[in-house]
Amino acid sequence: MTEEQAIYNYCLRMGDNSLIQSYRLSEWCSNAPILEEDLALTNFALDMIGRAQAMLAYAGKIEGKGRTDDDLAYRRSERQYYNHLIMELPNGDFAKTIARLLFTATYEFYLFTDLQRSADPTIAAIAAKTVKEVKYHMAHAGDWVLRLGDGTEESHNRIQKAINKLWMYTGELFETDETDAILADKNIAVDLALVKAKWTAHITGVLKEATLSVPEDEYMQTGGRKGVHTEHLGHILSEMQYLQRAYPEAIW
Repeated sequence: MTEEQAIYNYCLRMGDNSLIQSYRLSEWCSNAPILEEDLALTNFALDMIGRAQAMLAYAGKIEGKGRTDDDLAYRRSERQYYNHLIMELPNGDFAKTIARLLFTATYEFYLFTDLQRSADPTIAAIAAKTVKEVKYHMAHAGDWVLRLGDGTEESHNRIQKAINKLWMYTGELFETDETDAILADKNIAVDLALVKAKWTAHITGVLKEATLSVPEDEYMQTGGRKGVHTEHLGHILSEMQYLQRAYPEAIW
């Protein structure tokens, strides 16, 4: 694998993570429990769309085949997506969405904080902008976990159930392969072991403050980096890609 191919893979993964999670969060538009949260989650989705556009546009440029960010978003099949599985899971109730946001935003905060020092100037620039956004996403999710965990018996039980259910998908966030090894050697990517240590410390602190139990590290679900997904991604793509596939030459 060449360095260019590794950068393409790396940006594609990060773009896919942002794109698919933004789709899930956008489903809360007009459905959130309170108006302020409706606006907050929708704005988080817009942040992620912007990040996906930047990452996929750069991936297309590195690939050198003339594919745009729209082409990569709307004209790939399910097995050609490489997002982490946690991003594509159904929203469930509000507690489950908040638990996922805490896990993913914390991961992204520490990841993009380190990526600001990437030897690739484009990745470093995208990371610098992203950190400002995900810092707020992480704080927002953390505040809600505290409110739910240390709230009523019902809210406590719901957020604990969500944490327990999603925990098996968190291990995949820190998996590494040849792409990571090549780019880490060039100081383009970051050491995910260091990101995991910071993530674990932060998540553990939030859960304990919220009077919640930290799940055991047992079985971890994986597959996203190899293009093996849950059934849910196919349903997302059937909706998200419909217009582009039905009218491929349409001009807006």
